[in-house]
Amino acid sequence: MSENDILVVGGAGYIGSHMCKYLWRRGYRPVVIDNLVCGHRAAVQWGPFIEGDFGDPAVLNRVFSEYDIQGVLHFAAYASVPESVAHPLKYYANNVANTLNLLQAMVSRKVRRMIFSSSCATYGDVDTLPIVETQVQRPVNPYGRTKWMVEQILDDFASAYGVRAVCLRYFNAAGADPDGHLGEDHRPETHLIPIILKTALGQREFLSVCGDDYPTRDGTCVRDYIHVDDLAQAHLLALERLFAGGPGGKYNLGNGDGFTVREVLDRSRKITGKAIPARVEARRPGDVPVLIGSTEKAVRELGWRPEFSDMDVIIKTAWDWQRRHPEGYADDGR
Repeated sequence: MSENDILVVGGAGYIGSHMCKYLWRRGYRPVVIDNLVCGHRAAVQWGPFIEGDFGDPAVLNRVFSEYDIQGVLHFAAYASVPESVAHPLKYYANNVANTLNLLQAMVSRKVRRMIFSSSCATYGDVDTLPIVETQVQRPVNPYGRTKWMVEQILDDFASAYGVRAVCLRYFNAAGADPDGHLGEDHRPETHLIPIILKTALGQREFLSVCGDDYPTRDGTCVRDYIHVDDLAQAHLLALERLFAGGPGGKYNLGNGDGFTVREVLDRSRKITGKAIPARVEARRPGDVPVLIGSTEKAVRELGWRPEFSDMDVIIKTAWDWQRRHPEGYADDGR
C-alpha cells in the first residue's frame, strides 16, 4: 500500500490516462479501474491496473482492500451526445447508477474525497455568454442530464456522509500529451479535432459538418476547447485543495474563447498542410449553438494556470500524436 494511492476510475481512457501520467510525475501512484470498453490497455503506463466495471461491488471491494486509496478521480462516463439521445438507458445505467455504487464503496471505506469529471453539457442552451458557474443548469440531452444528476447526488452525499467533491465542468477536451506518449483514440471517434486529423491522414473521406444554419458567425457550432494536460493540472489542484482541508465546489474548465467548426477546420488545414475535404450535413440531435465558459473561478480559487491555451498548439499536439500513431493504440489488444 501507499499513502499516495489515488483511484482513477476510467484511467485507460483519453483524459484519465493523461491524468495518470500527471499524477505519477508529481509523486502519486494512480490505481486504475477500467473495463476497456472505451479505454486502452496500452494507455495505462504509470500504476496498477484492475480490469473491470467501476460499478461492480466485487471490483470496488478488491481495490479498496488492496490499496490505501486517499482520493478518487472519476472519469468513467459514456460521453456521446447523439448516442445518449438514442440510448438513454445505457447512459443512466453507467453514468448515474454505477456512480452510486462507487460512492457507496467510498462511504463504507471512509474515502471522502472525489474529483468528478462533469461537463458544460449540464448548462444546456444558455442565454448569456461566457457561461459562469451560477448559470441555471438546463441540460438538453441525456448525457448532460446524467452529469447534472451526479452533481446533485454529490451535494447530498456531502451533507449526509461528509464526501467532499469538486465537480469540474469541462468544455471540449482536446490535444495530446506534449511528450507523445498518449493521445486521443475513441472507437468510433466522435470528437471534432481527431476526426479532422483522421481526414487529413486519408482515413476518412471527408469531415461531416453537422449543420451550417446555427445563429453563429459562420453558421456552424461554436465550442470552447481546452488542452487535456491543462485539465489534468486542474484535477490535481482540486485534489490537493481537498487534501489541505478545503471545501468542494463546482468549476468551469475551458479556454474562455470559442471557435466554430469551420475555424477549427481552417486552422487544421494550415497546421497539417492538407486540404481536408468537408461536407455540410444535417444538425445532430441534442447540439446547442454556442458553449463558451468563464474560467475565472478556477483561476482564482484553484490557482489554475493553463499552459496550452493557444488553439494552434492544441491542434499541433494532437496532429503530432496522430501522425505517429495513425492507427491509435493499435497494439493494445482491443
